[in-house]
Amino acid sequence: MSISESAVAVAAPAVDHSGCRTAPIQHHPTWSETPSPWRLDTVLAHVGTATDPATGAITTPIHLSTAFGHPGLGASTGYDYTRTASPTRDVLQDALARLDGGTAAFALASGMAAVQLTVTTLAPFASRIVALEDLYGGSYRYLKCLADDGAYEVDFVVGETGLREALQRPAALVLIETPTNPMMTELDIARVADWAHAAGALLAVDNTFYTPVICRPLELGADVAVYSATKYLAGHNDVMAGAVVVSDPSLGERLQYHLNTTGATLSPFDAFLLLRGLKTLSLRMERHEANARKVAEFLRVDARVTRVLYPGRSGMVSFELADGVDVAAFLDAVDVFTFAESLGGVESLVTCPSVQTHADVPPATRAAYGLTDRLLRLSVGIEDAEDLLADLRRALDRAGATPA
Repeated sequence: MSISESAVAVAAPAVDHSGCRTAPIQHHPTWSETPSPWRLDTVLAHVGTATDPATGAITTPIHLSTAFGHPGLGASTGYDYTRTASPTRDVLQDALARLDGGTAAFALASGMAAVQLTVTTLAPFASRIVALEDLYGGSYRYLKCLADDGAYEVDFVVGETGLREALQRPAALVLIETPTNPMMTELDIARVADWAHAAGALLAVDNTFYTPVICRPLELGADVAVYSATKYLAGHNDVMAGAVVVSDPSLGERLQYHLNTTGATLSPFDAFLLLRGLKTLSLRMERHEANARKVAEFLRVDARVTRVLYPGRSGMVSFELADGVDVAAFLDAVDVFTFAESLGGVESLVTCPSVQTHADVPPATRAAYGLTDRLLRLSVGIEDAEDLLADLRRALDRAGATPA
């Protein structure tokens, strides 16, 4: 669901900062007092703007202080210790909440920290979790580890059919991606949300590939939106971060308490970098998608490629090389694309999931949902599309196969 033309109007709940020892959810007053009538592109351009009225600074200041002075005994400015709350991080979190239509958002040290916070806070110990089998390899590894340790009962399923069947009995949490990584399978979030809620479960959606520019899971019935903010939200391969956004204020209070307790919060400087990245998110996603469409079209008509997986949105494309193509030679030959395992930055990357991002997923499990050793994942950047196509053509030629 594209929201590039829809208004963003989210008011944050009132917060009593006097109870600082209970880890209140912080919101910057210039963002939270009144709903904004602005559309998404305008909100993004103004992320972090005019949040320091005392100086008139256009850009949000980086408050590096780890401690904050108290006005008096039992009194607080709303900030005591940066693990609990940071002025810079609060501006970011309020922006993230607005962008996804949530009531509260949390910025963490990595995408996996965001997944961990979601799981351990919202799924009681020993409860049942239903998750897609073809999740990002790190998410699969984490849930498998929890299951093996006896912390949770985790049922891994494939696609909507597997989800519907698994949710015929009670569960605490459902974790999905759409599109999935790297198989690019899309799921109907609203339908899955109905199944999850009927089973007594909360639905968490990893929205890293689509971002709020393309899809806002909370508006479709999800309870939690999760991001590796390292990727598209930040967009420049220079900051590691995660984000969690919730629709229910009570879930926000629970997450804030656990986050303050465990301490995986994002540093002020990284929060500043993420704010800066958000300003160009809509522009970047437009270029990522335009380039990805051209790349997918190019690959679909090349006989050296047996299948192309592209949902038609965002900048992620997966494809499988034919048997006559040397995968290692292809990866060695790319020049504009870089052989690396991240995604979502302005530079184009190519990943071999079976030996990188999904190496810890058992081969039989990968094979069950179609992830072979010949499947590659592209994070298509914002370079000139003709340079990207020429790079892929040259790599295919050097990999030893003859085009049709």
